[in-house]
Amino acid sequence: MKKIQMGFALVLSGFLGLVHAVTLPGPVVSADWLAANQSEVQILEVRGDVISYTRAPEFDVDKKTGKKFLVEVGGHIPDSTLLDFKKVRADRIIDGKKIKYLIPEKADFEKIIQAVGINSDKPIVLVPVGLDISDIDEALRAYWQFKVYGEDNLAVLDGGMAGWLSEGRDFSLAASTKSSGTWVGKGERKELIASSEQVSAASKSGKSTLIDARQPAQYFGLNKRDYVGAYGHIAGAKELAPELLAKPAKGALYFWDKNTYNALFLANGMNPKMPAISYCNSGHLAAGGWFVMSELVGNKATKLYDGSLYLWTLEGRPLVGVPLN
Repeated sequence: MKKIQMGFALVLSGFLGLVHAVTLPGPVVSADWLAANQSEVQILEVRGDVISYTRAPEFDVDKKTGKKFLVEVGGHIPDSTLLDFKKVRADRIIDGKKIKYLIPEKADFEKIIQAVGINSDKPIVLVPVGLDISDIDEALRAYWQFKVYGEDNLAVLDGGMAGWLSEGRDFSLAASTKSSGTWVGKGERKELIASSEQVSAASKSGKSTLIDARQPAQYFGLNKRDYVGAYGHIAGAKELAPELLAKPAKGALYFWDKNTYNALFLANGMNPKMPAISYCNSGHLAAGGWFVMSELVGNKATKLYDGSLYLWTLEGRPLVGVPLN
């Protein structure tokens, strides 16, 4: 009888745990939502500047209004853990060549995520710095990799750490002491990754929208990153400049609503309902175009070209741009 009662208690406990488990409201959560549900989620801060995790934030005071404003992000949300963006991507051997900036193999990505203490039993909220679209795209690149490996219980903090601090919320300077986690991928969604052949086919046919997520000067071929082998953009691609992807407010960057993104895509000559492929120089900024089109607009036929123009030009494929003097 006691065994039956104990078994029933365990089943009831598990059921109640499911009932009380928090549900993410969508791919983006607000600081208010996170503050109210902080103990129910895992908070993963994604940063290239890892020193800032334990460095005090800097504030200044507006001499006219006397209001304090954020100058530099530092510290982190209490009980969060840190993911170094430099470890998010990896070198991989493709057709006998060493290719940089690619998504790690599934087992390698699992080790990276486990090492920072993330488990499989709770929702994950990714926190960018939130001051620049490039740092937001660090979190979005990690988000995309999680999605590739089957993780759906995932969201991004709107405004990032900059918004959190600007609203006067609590922060910590303590180093993360979390033990190794248990997170494992639930699958591999290869349909989220575009190959060079698929990008080439899209360029020729126009049946998929090619989103160039770089600055206009790079799109038109006026300058380039040193690791990209040519100037310009892939023929047929439309530009969606990084600065269009978020709005500045309260000392941080925040996402627009779906209607605004739809209008931005249409204004830039892109049909938000067509299949799409997002690319940039290496696959970092491309995560912004992918996230907006796939997760915020809801076009699930959207891929990210991993390796982007670094890989494209390494393979000797052409770009087009304006004539240079």
